[in-house]
Amino acid sequence: MIHGTLETIDGRPALRFERTLPYPVERVWRAVSVPAELERWFPAAVDWTPAVGETFEAGGATVEVTEVDPPHRLAWVYAGQPYSFDLAADGDGCRLIFTHVIDDRDLSAQTATGWEAYLSRLEPHLAGKDLSEEEAHEQWGEIHERYAERFGVDPTPGRRFAATLRGDNGDA
Repeated sequence: MIHGTLETIDGRPALRFERTLPYPVERVWRAVSVPAELERWFPAAVDWTPAVGETFEAGGATVEVTEVDPPHRLAWVYAGQPYSFDLAADGDGCRLIFTHVIDDRDLSAQTATGWEAYLSRLEPHLAGKDLSEEEAHEQWGEIHERYAERFGVDPTPGRRFAATLRGDNGDA
């Protein structure tokens, strides 16, 4: 499934993912803001409150929390790239919008595919189930090719990235 779009925010390429989840906003808020929940589906566990102005190191880069409006908006900057979760009631459920402003449009398909895989773990988590990282990434190659086509970017960098993770030279 392809949920991401490529947009421009403040002159920079940005990935935007929208999902409608059959859970109340407050429940989804906990999943996107509480460290013990994030570590179950997000690519990296973060140890935050979160609170505006909070900063810490993660993965060799600085994270700064820039906006917190529970249970509707959480925004932060990681390694100079803005990220945000926006939540709104949608009937009995929640509309989630995740945005990541990126630095390199050429890597948009690769980055979007990664977020697609991680966001695919959120709904199972909310349902009390576990979708492993490996299961979430099973269709990575196919999804990456679709994003590269959709965004009009060269798929080669993403193919090389995937090959490196698989431990091959990328000719497969």
